[in-house]
Amino acid sequence: MKPTSTLPPVVMLLLISAAGAQQPQDPEAMQHGLRTKVVLLGTGTPVPDPDRSGPATVIVVDDRAYLVDFGPGVVRRAELAVLTRKIPAVEPGNLKVAFVTHLHSDHTAGYSDLILTGWTSGRTVPLEVYGPPGLQAMTEHILQAYRVDIETRTNPDGNQRRFPNGAKVNAHEIRPGVIYKDDKVTVIAFQTKHAMDSYGYRFDTPDRRVVISGDTSPVAATIKACDGCDVLVHEAQPLELLAKMPESIQSFVAKYHTTTEQIAELANKAKPKLLVIYHTVSFPPGIAPPRLLPPKGSADALYAPPAMLQREIGSRYSGRLVIGSDLDVY
Repeated sequence: MKPTSTLPPVVMLLLISAAGAQQPQDPEAMQHGLRTKVVLLGTGTPVPDPDRSGPATVIVVDDRAYLVDFGPGVVRRAELAVLTRKIPAVEPGNLKVAFVTHLHSDHTAGYSDLILTGWTSGRTVPLEVYGPPGLQAMTEHILQAYRVDIETRTNPDGNQRRFPNGAKVNAHEIRPGVIYKDDKVTVIAFQTKHAMDSYGYRFDTPDRRVVISGDTSPVAATIKACDGCDVLVHEAQPLELLAKMPESIQSFVAKYHTTTEQIAELANKAKPKLLVIYHTVSFPPGIAPPRLLPPKGSADALYAPPAMLQREIGSRYSGRLVIGSDLDVY
């Protein structure tokens, strides 16, 4: 697990110039008075990078949390955010409403943990989850897989017998448009373009508008959803790294993901006040499978450091930009 950071609860924002230079801003000033925060619990990919858990982002409005995606490690990262960022809203037992962009494993492998550990950590009501077709079947199979566990915990001797509803899940399969609304937030889903049914989400809160892309190639719907939004959280894949990848990966990215060049073009049109990059395929030294390494490639041949992304995007986009890391808060 990533060592506990000594940074203050709110991560410093970086102002990226066209040349990629960074100028830190006062985090307290940036967050003063804001009711809405964006918490990156996981910024990773299918790559088993120990410093980047699977994709998971929380929109926190006052004392309420709304989770987007639940990749591997989501519950442990949530607890770490409570301890190191002092955000009690993301206690696992407080995660009661979740959204999933698509059903790839790196975005859903933490689903059972979210259901069960959230329950045993204090959730007493059913988990409400929204996502594309297939979500209901996935939910039913997970609950069936853990049937013995749930029955044991809720029988007359079980330690959760007083709170059986906490083990339940209401799965809602969605279409584009307003899919969720309460007194804190309105959530609008828009279709994106990935290898399966996929959605991005816009969160309209009392003081901010936040858009999360999920995995997607560039689509006009993201630009429309943002349209000057406060925060746009979007994936990006660096051109320099892609050039070293096998052709099969290059073609997949071309169809279903967004390159650094493309996200710069999209951001220039969407004009977010802050662009946050996450979900970048990168293999830190020693992690890349040998079959992917280029001939005579070094152990870090497929590693994309943040500076690479900053350079490739910052040379094409002059707006405020950060490369997200796990436990960042904006």
